[in-house]
Amino acid sequence: MIRIVLADDHAVVRHGLRLLLDGETDFEVVAEAGDVDGARRYPHGHRPAVLVLDLNMPGGSSLTAIPEIRAQTPETQIVVLTMQDEPEYAREALAGGAIGYVLKEAADAELVQAVRLAAAGERYLNPRLGARVAAQSPDPPDDLSERELDVLRLIALGYTNVEIAGRTYLSVRTVETHRSHILQKLRLSSRSDLVRYALDRGLVEV
Repeated sequence: MIRIVLADDHAVVRHGLRLLLDGETDFEVVAEAGDVDGARRYPHGHRPAVLVLDLNMPGGSSLTAIPEIRAQTPETQIVVLTMQDEPEYAREALAGGAIGYVLKEAADAELVQAVRLAAAGERYLNPRLGARVAAQSPDPPDDLSERELDVLRLIALGYTNVEIAGRTYLSVRTVETHRSHILQKLRLSSRSDLVRYALDRGLVEV
């Protein structure tokens, strides 16, 4: 069973979401939160596979809470469910550690899929919003993926493989694999080469 915590400040919305999710034979909603404090506490107590998190709730910023929740319960994946369709919100949520971003207007069609993908460790981004995010993002240099760029920036900033793994929620072996692929793609051979490359292209500031 995929254990789920719902966090939304509207009881009627939570009821509808619970009906939607409980309709899946492999889903179990184990708790509901109505504010940011509950969204922080309940994953620690219930250890769900997925937290469905609204961005606009009383008690603080859900965007700020995302990395805190991920650090506290790294086994819980976060799917944002929101009315906020601006690309900058999606980018900040995903950069903070969310693995899914679903718009409430499309919840009936997308939330079940997003939760199931999240439980498997796979990302989901609303397609229409994803196109807008991509349109506003510069193309990664030298065919590097976005994840490889993230790893490259952290290498250039002096983080070790273990520290990068902790900040990106990847395994150390996966970080090492990304680092190897980056060196191959850029035809470089050392950490100092990577630092110089990142500085020359403005990927990090001196």
